[in-house]
Amino acid sequence: MGGGDWSQLRDDEDGLTAVIEFLSAFTLFLMILTAFMSLAQLEMGSNDTEIDQVDQAVVSGLDRLTSGPGWFVPSDGDDGLDYANSTEDWHLQSAETLEKGRVQTGLMSDNQLDMDRVSALSNVTLKGFSLGLGLDEDLTAFLRISIQSSSNESRVGTHLFEGGANLNAARMASTASSTVRMGTELVLITLEVHDASRANENLVLTEVMTRPISGGPEWIEVFNDNAFATSLYGWSVNATSGSSSNEVLLQSGVISGHSVALFTGSLASQDQGNASQVFDLGQYGLLGTGSMNLLDDGSGTIELRFTRPGQVNPIANSMAEWGPQAGLPVGLNQVIVWDGSNSMSSTAWSVQSGASPGDVSFEPSNAS
Repeated sequence: MGGGDWSQLRDDEDGLTAVIEFLSAFTLFLMILTAFMSLAQLEMGSNDTEIDQVDQAVVSGLDRLTSGPGWFVPSDGDDGLDYANSTEDWHLQSAETLEKGRVQTGLMSDNQLDMDRVSALSNVTLKGFSLGLGLDEDLTAFLRISIQSSSNESRVGTHLFEGGANLNAARMASTASSTVRMGTELVLITLEVHDASRANENLVLTEVMTRPISGGPEWIEVFNDNAFATSLYGWSVNATSGSSSNEVLLQSGVISGHSVALFTGSLASQDQGNASQVFDLGQYGLLGTGSMNLLDDGSGTIELRFTRPGQVNPIANSMAEWGPQAGLPVGLNQVIVWDGSNSMSSTAWSVQSGASPGDVSFEPSNAS
């Protein structure tokens, strides 16, 4: 064998050795990388699966909002649904009707954002909205609709709708956005899905009439400080004077988003003003009318309470107090009015002579 053959053999052996060393080093690198990923918990696990579910839920929910007009299936009067009378015109239904049926809140008509449907979101509870998007019971939503582009510069950034559940307590969340057309304007729809509670309710007492004249009724004004509607189920009104106390647990009714409701001692004689709904508490002996004066003229306290799902004891959400102990003596035909600050503080109330049932004088807040 010539010298050239030995040289070729050595070259082949050197090349094979280099390949083996490279493969060994590469294999070691993969082993180290795999170990690092495992230690850093970057591999797919149960938590990542949950996050994937939230991601899928927000994409699917946004698609339902922006792909069509939506639908409504009314209640059959019992515990079922009347599918034969389902309709796309969910936005024409009242808050009470929507609460009893099943709604999917599509926002589009003729491939454009329909403002009638956007406005009708105030008649849908957050629970009904979330279920209509196909969200699981442990998921909820926050929705923001704002103008992104317009020939009228002053309209850019305007919120057409903003409301939903508080994101602060969420463990995981996902957001998706879509731009749609509304006439010559472009509108951005942003949907947040997260696992915080659906208990977004923020009903607050805003005005109380304790000493009406001319046989008028006693009444309580309540404001829904959320853009979505709030079901009254689980809410209660408690009136206390001295050692006596009377509480009414509300079983039905809905207050539309960012609207005012009146609770009165007499539906027949109540001045509704701009209130969207009026509820009768005279039948429960909590509010009176005429000579039947049930609220104490001298002093008393009214609390608006809510019992959260899974709990027994109600939690006071808003309180109105009048009388010397609160520094608020009330005269005949005077009302106590909330100033929009601390809903549980007597210092947030004042005595006024001009009753304004159905009107509030402060700006609504947002739930998120």
